[in-house]
Amino acid sequence: MAASTAFAPNTPAHTVDAFHRGRFWLVQPRQGHRAGMDAMMLAAAVPSTFSGRLADFGAGAGAAALAVLSRCPEARAVLVERSAEMAAFAAATLAHPGNAHLGDRASVLTADVTLTGRARAETGLADNSFNFVIMNPPFNATEDRATPDALRREAHVTEDGLFERWIRSAAAVVKPRGGLAVIARPEQLVAVLDAVEGRFGDAEMLCVHPRPDAAAIRIVVRAVLGARGKLSIRPPLTLHGPSGNEPTERTEMINNGLASLFGD
Repeated sequence: MAASTAFAPNTPAHTVDAFHRGRFWLVQPRQGHRAGMDAMMLAAAVPSTFSGRLADFGAGAGAAALAVLSRCPEARAVLVERSAEMAAFAAATLAHPGNAHLGDRASVLTADVTLTGRARAETGLADNSFNFVIMNPPFNATEDRATPDALRREAHVTEDGLFERWIRSAAAVVKPRGGLAVIARPEQLVAVLDAVEGRFGDAEMLCVHPRPDAAAIRIVVRAVLGARGKLSIRPPLTLHGPSGNEPTERTEMINNGLASLFGD
């Protein structure tokens, strides 16, 4: 479901889209970086019983954070976004009348999560201030700059060492035994696990496949700050059946905030 709505003068074209079967709405650019299944899978990595304070690194217009709030009624969220333009979309999302039931549990913070120490704290990302961090870092290799859209390029083009910097910051702002969830491409698994090592443990990895006979297109890694357990590989998520484009029942449940990705 999509509709156009008044936003602000000189704002790029946008849509207002329903998620979780209308339980929350997203104000996002009509073209470029738009939220979809990746955000829903990332949000679903948070346990359904979660009741703490969550930071969404690279929140964009706020889809993943609001999906957590929609499913976890006691959770609170800070939508952390470096791009001032996308942060404005996130603020518009929180101000949308259809999100009034969630707005008092969420806020937007314009900040660069790659900053360190005092510089990071001065932006509002204080150490040991969150119970969980979710992140959807840029996916594409630096040399892949085919898209002319600046917002889309910033959201999708990764930089060398990006996972190390983002996960380092997550380890700083999360409280002891706090959680981390990352969605990435399969080829980025080594970089994710290298950044997690020595900081987070009890890691769980889940692969996402478009169909039962197809290679994975995404990985989701979840871990606990300061834990010592080894990596475990969970049963995969298959988005569609062997033929056609209809989502599987589990995909539908996750996409609509009716189930968690890891079964908790």
